[in-house]
Amino acid sequence: MFKNLIMNSRTKHIEIRHHFLRDHVSKDDCCIEFVDSEHQLVDIFTKPLARDRFFFIRNELGILDGSSIE
Repeated sequence: MFKNLIMNSRTKHIEIRHHFLRDHVSKDDCCIEFVDSEHQLVDIFTKPLARDRFFFIRNELGILDGSSIE
């Protein structure tokens, strides 16, 4: 929807924030990229995770646990 600027009946009631984002994408102020579920690092903030998934995301974000700080 961000790349296709044609409005149709399904996009009639899109909230203003989406139009805001679309305008910034068209001005090349930011870019929208697909991120598959394996690389969704925000999961650590939004849902409970299994231990191994939690540690993987924590490591990807560069967050250290208390025992590794000297």
